[in-house]
Amino acid sequence: MDLVNHLNDRLLFAVPKKGRLQQACLDLLTGSDIKFHRHNRLDIALVQNLPLALVFLPAADIPIFVGEGSVDLGITGRDTVAEHEATVPPTETSGTVEIMDLGFGACKLQVQVPEKGSIEKPEQLIGKKIATSFTALSQSYFRNLESQGSNSHAQPNGDAAHGGLRTQITTLSGSVEAACALGVADGIVDLVESGETMKAAGLKAIATVVSSSAILIKSKHPSNPKLVDIITARIKGVITAQRYVLCTYNVERRLLHQASQITPGKRAPTVNSLEEDDWVAVQAMVERSKIAEVMDDLAALGATDILVTKLENSRTT
Repeated sequence: MDLVNHLNDRLLFAVPKKGRLQQACLDLLTGSDIKFHRHNRLDIALVQNLPLALVFLPAADIPIFVGEGSVDLGITGRDTVAEHEATVPPTETSGTVEIMDLGFGACKLQVQVPEKGSIEKPEQLIGKKIATSFTALSQSYFRNLESQGSNSHAQPNGDAAHGGLRTQITTLSGSVEAACALGVADGIVDLVESGETMKAAGLKAIATVVSSSAILIKSKHPSNPKLVDIITARIKGVITAQRYVLCTYNVERRLLHQASQITPGKRAPTVNSLEEDDWVAVQAMVERSKIAEVMDDLAALGATDILVTKLENSRTT
């Protein structure tokens, strides 16, 4: 009862309780200075320094709670949001709003078939058996394929023309990759990250239904919009700090234009004059993944004292 009373005045933020996205989410919350302690077996944690409560839910359920407005914010995969919206189409008052892509948890929802089989195109699976845990997206995908096939013939297939589905979609909650080997399905629709599990099961991808990554979503009518904006800014700051480093170097003023082409920064580089005539000091944010190449190009141009600093946090536009 006390916990219920504590939740009344708090923004509710849903995060995955387990799975591939959980640790990255927890690291993101820590970087955003969202301080909490999760007690054993409890799926709700009160945040100590903000009027906020974290709700730990299965990633697939988060779009449901956020979409219905029971929870204000959530982090989950774009694939789970798409699956929910294919099942329950959003309205003016219900559904989720994507705030930002968080840049981790990249994967693809793909149509997969036995590698040694004869099927090379998803159209060849029309009328056959498909196993998946993404039932709504799979039904929508194959319904579109059937409709396209019907439109290409003078006499369209009756079922497809009337919104029916000839392809058989079987819902499995786990071990979907084993369905073909066990004779349950001719193909599957499942998430692929590295592809190793798919290869081990003797499968190959023939089409992509949805490309996914972790996203921050909100309800259409959050209880505290101002706090949503504060949390969004903090998370965006952490994400930016993870993606960029600060590059500082000295270069002759006559070479500044060329150097600025190498390090244009987020908006523009910061330039300061040095005591030594005709030289300037430059600072610019550079994508972490490109910094080695940038340093090589600056050195080749004639820049000196090139330093790279890690960003702990940021507020940028």
